Amino acid sequence: MVPTVPSRLNLANAVTILRIAMVPFFAVALMAAGGHTVPWRIVATVIFAVAAATDRVDGLIARRSGQVTDLGKLLDPIADKLLVGTALVLLSVLGDLWWWVTIVVLVRELGITVMRFFLLRYLVLPASRGGKVKTVLQSVAIGVYLLPLSHLPQFVTVVAGVLLAAAVAVTLVTGADYVKTAAWIRREEHRPPSATT
Repeated sequence: MVPTVPSRLNLANAVTILRIAMVPFFAVALMAAGGHTVPWRIVATVIFAVAAATDRVDGLIARRSGQVTDLGKLLDPIADKLLVGTALVLLSVLGDLWWWVTIVVLVRELGITVMRFFLLRYLVLPASRGGKVKTVLQSVAIGVYLLPLSHLPQFVTVVAGVLLAAAVAVTLVTGADYVKTAAWIRREEHRPPSATT
């Protein structure tokens, strides 16, 4: 396990903040010219892919340089949720994604974020390995949906649907796991100390 250092702005955290800063540019590109032109969809896809890739970059920097901080543990999942949430909502607004998928994912993501803030009195709950897999699946599925699918072979749309189904399933499973972990932490923190003789 990489030790946590005091929270401060370092290179790894700066990359995370960059990911957050890219979200408005992604949103503008996706909605430009009505949201369905091929050039702008490609631009939006590229911005999304670059922003999603920084999730891997900041993690590598933090671990290799010993810059894992509580600030980074808190900001990283928030940056992921902001990017993914923006993409889901805008794709649904454009009619490219079912609203029920967006609502299910956002309820899970917002619920876990709120839970993390409540747990701050005890510890900073970092993203789990399953949570990272969930983020990768979501990013890949969304990345495919961002492409101008109507101009691509039908099998690409089928692949997008399969990836999205897998992402939603893992999103729900990991959400339940986080809730279970949070309940255990809260129970342990409120457990009275054992009597000593």
